[in-house]
Amino acid sequence: MEKPLTVLRVSLHHPTPGLAAFANVPQRLQHDTSPLLVGRGPDAHLRLELPHLSRRHLSLEPYLEKGSALLTFSLKALSRKSCVWVNGLTLRFLEQVTLSTVNRVTFSGIQMVVHIEGGTSLEAFVCCFHLSPSPLIDRPQAEETDEWEGVPQERPPPASGQQAPGHLGFLHGPSQPSPGRATETQLQREPPDSALHQPRWPPRASLG
Repeated sequence: MEKPLTVLRVSLHHPTPGLAAFANVPQRLQHDTSPLLVGRGPDAHLRLELPHLSRRHLSLEPYLEKGSALLTFSLKALSRKSCVWVNGLTLRFLEQVTLSTVNRVTFSGIQMVVHIEGGTSLEAFVCCFHLSPSPLIDRPQAEETDEWEGVPQERPPPASGQQAPGHLGFLHGPSQPSPGRATETQLQREPPDSALHQPRWPPRASLG
C-alpha cells in the first residue's frame, strides 16, 4: 500500500496586482527528497520572475531527524545579496532554520505562508500552491530584503559529517544548536584580545 505524501500548502502574495512573477507557478508540484529550489533561474523548481530575486534565492530541504520516521523541513537562504525573513528570524547567505507546522516567510516583496501536513512517505513530498490576492502577513519585516553587499561575506566550512540530502540513506538534519535558530554563519565576532588591553592614558610628555 502506497504511503501518503507529506503536503506543503504554500500561499503566495505580492502587492503588485497582475504580477507576471507568478505566471509559472503550478498548482501542484511533487518533488523527491532533494532540496526544492526557489528563485528566478532556469534550474529553480519554483520559478518566480522578479528582478531583485536571485537565481537561487532559497530552498526547502527535507531531512530525517534522529529517531523520527517522518520528514522534517528546513528553509535555507541562498542569496548573497538579500535576506529572507522566516518566523521572526532574518536569514542571510547559507543560514537555515527548521520549519514548524505554520511558517511565515517574506523575501523580495513576496509574502509566503507554508503549512506542513505530515505524511508517512520518505521518498517524496508535494507542494500545493495558492496565489492570494490579499496580504498574508499583518506586519511584514521592512528590511528582510535589504541588500547587504557591504557586509563581509565568508562561506562557512561545512559541518563535519554533514551530507547533502537526496538519497534516503543520506538524509540528515541541519547542524544547529536548537530548532528555530539560524546556523552556519557566525553573525558576531569577538574583538581580538589585544583590543581588550589598550592603555587608557596618554604617554607621558618628555621633560627635556
